[in-house]
Amino acid sequence: MNDDADLITETLAGNRAAFGALVRRHQGRLFNTLVHVVGSREDAEDIAQEAFVQAFMKLGSFRGHSAFYTWLYRIAFNVAVSRRRRKRAEVSMEVHRERTGFEPAETGEEPEERLQREEQLEQVRGAIGRLTDEHRAMIVLRDIEGCRYEMIAEILELPVGTVRSRLHRARLQLREALKELFQTEHRNS
Repeated sequence: MNDDADLITETLAGNRAAFGALVRRHQGRLFNTLVHVVGSREDAEDIAQEAFVQAFMKLGSFRGHSAFYTWLYRIAFNVAVSRRRRKRAEVSMEVHRERTGFEPAETGEEPEERLQREEQLEQVRGAIGRLTDEHRAMIVLRDIEGCRYEMIAEILELPVGTVRSRLHRARLQLREALKELFQTEHRNS
């Protein structure tokens, strides 16, 4: 199995199939990460496709100072931020569920428990969706994808210390949003 560096070299030498191998290797992970960042399977698919096109066009500028996936994700993140700036539409929970395709898994739990869990999950997604683009990316990359601080720093082009402090602020912002949601829910019960 060729590593990313070999596939990049082959692609730059004119072997388009080598870039296809890079796409196959990284598309699933990139797509799943983008779904969490943008909240829509359709948008994630479009952003991933655009990111791969840009990566192909800019491949000659890739210097290998970071992993290919890190470089690719940086491109995808920039595409996502640009798109988000262009359309700031609010999406209802039903539309969000429809767009992301997230459906509850059969867990053997009672319907009432499952409904409560689904509502809480929607609230968490909604709270993550209200974070700034950068804070949402930090939460997704660290807490959902499990990326190391150094990788997040490379992706977002920030010092590691800045990543740590902004991630802390993002978590505080998320905690406050969730606290407000759950307090409102309890008052309305």
